Amino acid sequence: MLAGLAITAQPVLAQKKRNTDSAAAVITYGMRSNGKDAGNGLQLFIDHNRARLVPGGPAAKEQQYLDLAENASLQVLGSPNGNIYTLKKPFAEYVQPELLPGTDTILGLVCQKAKLFIRSNTIEVWYTNQLALKGTPNLAVAPGLGLVLKIVRNGNSETVARKIDYRKITPAELAWPAQTGQLVDDAAYMREVIESRYTTLPVFDQEQISWGNNIANPADDQSNITYRYAGGTVILKKVKLPAPKKGETMFAELVQYSNGDAYDRTGSVFMVPTDKAASFLDGLRKGAAALPVFTAKNGKQYQGMIATDNYLPALEVLRFFTPFGVRHFNEQVKIKGYHWADSVMYKQDITELQNRLQGEVWLGVYIGNYDKGGHKVSLRFKYYPGDDEDENSQKPDWIYPVFNTTNLMEMAGQEYPTLFDKDSLTVTVNIPEGVHHLQLRYITTGHGGWGGGDEFNPKQNEIFVDGKRAYHFIPWRTDCGTYRLSNPASGNFGNGLSSSDLSRSNWCPGTLTPPVFISLPDLGPGLHTIRVAIPQGAPAGTSQSFWDISGTLMGIRKK
Repeated sequence: MLAGLAITAQPVLAQKKRNTDSAAAVITYGMRSNGKDAGNGLQLFIDHNRARLVPGGPAAKEQQYLDLAENASLQVLGSPNGNIYTLKKPFAEYVQPELLPGTDTILGLVCQKAKLFIRSNTIEVWYTNQLALKGTPNLAVAPGLGLVLKIVRNGNSETVARKIDYRKITPAELAWPAQTGQLVDDAAYMREVIESRYTTLPVFDQEQISWGNNIANPADDQSNITYRYAGGTVILKKVKLPAPKKGETMFAELVQYSNGDAYDRTGSVFMVPTDKAASFLDGLRKGAAALPVFTAKNGKQYQGMIATDNYLPALEVLRFFTPFGVRHFNEQVKIKGYHWADSVMYKQDITELQNRLQGEVWLGVYIGNYDKGGHKVSLRFKYYPGDDEDENSQKPDWIYPVFNTTNLMEMAGQEYPTLFDKDSLTVTVNIPEGVHHLQLRYITTGHGGWGGGDEFNPKQNEIFVDGKRAYHFIPWRTDCGTYRLSNPASGNFGNGLSSSDLSRSNWCPGTLTPPVFISLPDLGPGLHTIRVAIPQGAPAGTSQSFWDISGTLMGIRKK
């Protein structure tokens, strides 16, 4: 018996003897963790050869049963689409316990001991055969061995029976499934269980992003219709997103593969703010000349890249980089021992943007390329429930895109962001009253694909606020070789390296570039100037260096 675990015995031996013959009862289990009470756990309803496990907390989406006549467990799940999935698993397919010598007494019942190992966890089990009852509080732990009254996991997590109520079980309590729907195997069932725990909202499904094909967009402003712009390198859709829930976590998930383009390309998932007089939609629909322009010290004009009184740039949700030809070129480039990926999934927590990503919003995906096959992408948002009582779950509710120099309309004439050669990027913003806990969500990647270009040379990024340096760092990735198996069409050099192996300015082919969060605790209401300085490299022939940066101010309004 474990020290500190109080085990109570039935005081009336005659009652115990009478109940030995009972084949119906409710067993209530309690939980302990590291020697501390964790409250009552589940209940086990047993009615002769059938049993049902009922959790002690919120109602579970799946129902769990033991069919003792057939020596099998049943797990039944009703999905949001109305389908029913059932996993029926014989007891013999579970990990079999090792029976150990010695006995213990729990609730006045003599129990034998057993042990088993599940995924590197040591599970100790106490079970009794003194009753006509059989069952376990955990389907995977010794089903059919007897009546399991205690389970100890790794010596510190305990599930123990606290009460046995010998009585008739009603049909409602047993709730044996009237229909089992589709019978599936372990893997398929686990997939359905996991996906039932969160909400998935599809945005794009297998959409092509390419260049040079005929485009016939429907009339403007329709919902749930895919529009194509910039020669087909930008896709856009107006969708309705749910309001945020307290404690909820939001992820963006993009799946991409080559549909003909062999190169590593800049990609971006973005949202178009429409709460000013002008928006990035104007440029997409009418051409880059319709966007607000600023002229840099190098004399070039740059369209739609910074916030003004009447315009907000595209809010970047996720920055990604396609690998060299994943899927489309897998069969064309075979290397023994190399098992190319089928596609690449880019997944990122974007909870901090959720208060902007609600209601009707325009969402887009950009991949710069000049190929008629291009790429195919699927975008979905996933919402994971959390703790409503979490005091630290407050999300920014003032979200203001300040700059985005990624030329999303690259193939429609939007200028490349080469403004850092003789200048820095300067934007003035007006922080409203009552906003606090301000921070800048900053994404940066350097480009210029030759030896002296900024793609392959570390360059310091400096962020100044009202003339004072608030943050500086050198954005650089040295782990690109990790993603070799997503890059079948990558060039191989004489020294044994692949192009996809090379370190780069904050990106690798086949990866996403996460944002940096820069805390600005001293920023108060009123006008402020944000400046970004980067020592951009000089051009070489027709090639030029440039920097794709995006910055979004975020804060929390006082209640």
